[in-house]
Amino acid sequence: MTAVAPATTGTELKWWKKGDIAAFFALFTNNLTNIITFTALLTLGGIPADLVVGRIAPAFGLAILITSSMYVWFARRLAAKEGRGDVVALPSGPSAPSIFTVTFLVILPVYSTTQDAELAVGIGLVWGFLEGLILFVGSFFGDLLRRAVPRSVLLACLAGLGLLLLAMNPMLQAFQFPVVAFVVLVIVFMNWFGRAPFLGRIPTGLLLLIVGTVAAWSFGLQTPDAVEAALAHAGWHPPHVSIDNFFEGLQHAGPFLASAVPLALANYVFDLENIEAAEAAGDHYSARPVMLVNGGATMVGSLMGNPYPVTVYIGHTAYKEMGAGIGYTMLNGVTMFAMGMLGMSALLLSVVPMAAIAPILIYIGVVTAAQSVRETPRVELPVIFIALFPWVANWANSLVNNTLKAAGTNVAEVGADALNGAGTYFAGISTLGNGAPLSSLLWGMIAIFAIRNKPLFGLIVSVLAAALAFFGVIHDHVPGLPDEYTLSDTHVMFLVAYLMVAALFLAKWIQDRVTQTSVTFTAADEVTLGTAVPPTLIQSSEG
Repeated sequence: MTAVAPATTGTELKWWKKGDIAAFFALFTNNLTNIITFTALLTLGGIPADLVVGRIAPAFGLAILITSSMYVWFARRLAAKEGRGDVVALPSGPSAPSIFTVTFLVILPVYSTTQDAELAVGIGLVWGFLEGLILFVGSFFGDLLRRAVPRSVLLACLAGLGLLLLAMNPMLQAFQFPVVAFVVLVIVFMNWFGRAPFLGRIPTGLLLLIVGTVAAWSFGLQTPDAVEAALAHAGWHPPHVSIDNFFEGLQHAGPFLASAVPLALANYVFDLENIEAAEAAGDHYSARPVMLVNGGATMVGSLMGNPYPVTVYIGHTAYKEMGAGIGYTMLNGVTMFAMGMLGMSALLLSVVPMAAIAPILIYIGVVTAAQSVRETPRVELPVIFIALFPWVANWANSLVNNTLKAAGTNVAEVGADALNGAGTYFAGISTLGNGAPLSSLLWGMIAIFAIRNKPLFGLIVSVLAAALAFFGVIHDHVPGLPDEYTLSDTHVMFLVAYLMVAALFLAKWIQDRVTQTSVTFTAADEVTLGTAVPPTLIQSSEG
């Protein structure tokens, strides 16, 4: 295993390091983007701004503060146990897919039908509470699953998440506003990938925001009118208990909870992947306490008015390479809580453009993907790219649906056959992209067990995939049973296909037993590719 070089020496874990500044801006802008996203989605969908800014945002900030504080405690405990001063606290943030799922599958449909914003949000709170409960209970099996699932698979899935869910849209934003983003992106290359930083005395995270903000205002991309409009949402909004709203939603939440189970499983996988990434970078956190905190904070947040789950956020390796410690996570928690209470998120974004923030997100996505290459044995490299495909399809699926929505139509009206005829292969995009967090994990394991000649493990995973596909947890946009039990139904077709794969693994196991076949990999096959990755990805210039 190739570990990231420590940012500092010694055994004392400092509360603040130089690298914490850059890491804070990176993590804070990630979380800020998410709070602005759900604020925009809900208010544009008709949910009153007072409810979103005055209740959801403060509770969201409180949940982030809880997890951030506990992550700092875990880091200090780990540093004391191992006698290291280079421990990095885990980053905390929301589950980004859950923001879109609970908004579009729960809150907005209920509001559209009932015109009752309190009921719609109340059902969302129940949905979020169930997410947290599943994570809380599942925490007792987290370390067991980390041992069962190969590291290469977990990191490969995380690479797909980083590149497609975190970095792809920011890259598109960079090319939408090149006069702001290009210079900022190249400063990232110089200062975080390179070893000879530009204006190295200034923390890079701060430098990026200054340069991007000055460019945006200079070219008229930010306006005083936007700042004035954002000030309307500022004020004092302390979180308060929303038990009545929660119980009102509980009475009507049943039909909407089906989507919570597969998404909770996906969040569960995200946690495992990010904890494993921290392990690969040299920080050995136990899954159980981390996931207990995430589940507990999510449930507390739900009872205080926030329907969105919190989780271990992506980017631990990137923050370690920036030379961070624990200060960045603690400051992020405090700042997010303050932003929620003061209603300041919209104001900050009216001053600092997304085009200036985008390159930071690109950097985190690239470093996350680079770690999967660095930590993967040579023989397992194909697994990385196999695990990427569901994420690519997931992104393409969103792109196609959003494009059709902007044109005033949808897939049902246009017809899947017409889309397939135009070369989009929408049927494949849809089925491969739906359930990407789990299907990426499953196909990564199928690939690695085939490569490593472990047919019994491959058989077990294939049968599990068949069951998940049959119930629509993967390859369908919502869980459920087949409409008809024939091959024309997607659920049945994927059930049969995965069982055929299981039969193939069984046949391979029988063949190996009969022929007494075994496979030995050479030392070169087992070598990870740390030496093939530019050393600047391993040691930050700010370390």
